[in-house]
Amino acid sequence: MKVKVRSPGSATVINAISTGCGSAFGIQLYVTAEAELTSSSKIDCKTDENVDTALMEICVKNVLEKFHIESGVKVRTESNLPIASGLSSSSATSNAIVLATTQALNDAYEINPIDIGLDEMGIVNLAVDSSLQAGVTITGAFDDASASYLGGLTITNNLERKIIRREKWNEDDRHNILIYMPDKKSLTMDADVARMKLLAPWVKLAFKEVLKGNVHHALTLNGFLYCSALHFNPDIALDALEAGAVAAGLSGTGPSFVAIGDNNNSHLIVDAWKSYPGKIISTKVDNLGTRVIIE
Repeated sequence: MKVKVRSPGSATVINAISTGCGSAFGIQLYVTAEAELTSSSKIDCKTDENVDTALMEICVKNVLEKFHIESGVKVRTESNLPIASGLSSSSATSNAIVLATTQALNDAYEINPIDIGLDEMGIVNLAVDSSLQAGVTITGAFDDASASYLGGLTITNNLERKIIRREKWNEDDRHNILIYMPDKKSLTMDADVARMKLLAPWVKLAFKEVLKGNVHHALTLNGFLYCSALHFNPDIALDALEAGAVAAGLSGTGPSFVAIGDNNNSHLIVDAWKSYPGKIISTKVDNLGTRVIIE
């Protein structure tokens, strides 16, 4: 029996690398994973992108170890979530594969995942562990992973893997999430950690803003700070703000920028970004999170 799971990416409010605390929100761009148990002993992973499948294989192995079961597993993924873009493609991939494999084993062996520590947060933690083992993240990206799995906005202590607050966010259909994605990739593990840690006192100020509920202020301040450390052009965010965005900033360690607009000014933000080489995506906040898809 095949199990299909859809997991959203996320956009950054506070990047956790400098302080260990972060915040992110789910977006309606997705990784879809399909898992199926097989009679062989192999883990067979394929994706619609030309990318290394090491993360996928680690996710499957970790779930099998949790269940104490040896089985062949075939996993296929497809995605409209750009990779190496700062939009949590690795977290979404890990979440989708861990949940799909867990559900496939549950269906086949009737072992309750909760009994082996795979409740919601157990799945998120196993996904984070898998991302760390694969070397695709610096902190484990618990903020990204929790926003992707639970949907909506999460505020987290990544070092303790603790959710400080979670909420459904921006459900008003007038709000649009606009993403500018340059014609280049940016791997998180290649980012200059030492320079980002220099930002800690000011990122803490941005984090206080998100705790107060000032998400737009926090996102914008965080974005400008990380632009300076990672050598991205802050004019991209400024142009969006000038066009009427209520918030704009770098997502993750880049290269993507995220802006929040509404039905009245979104086209102006798009126009402002058209002079930059790359791609512009319009989407919405995802408040549902990672889900099994029933077909």
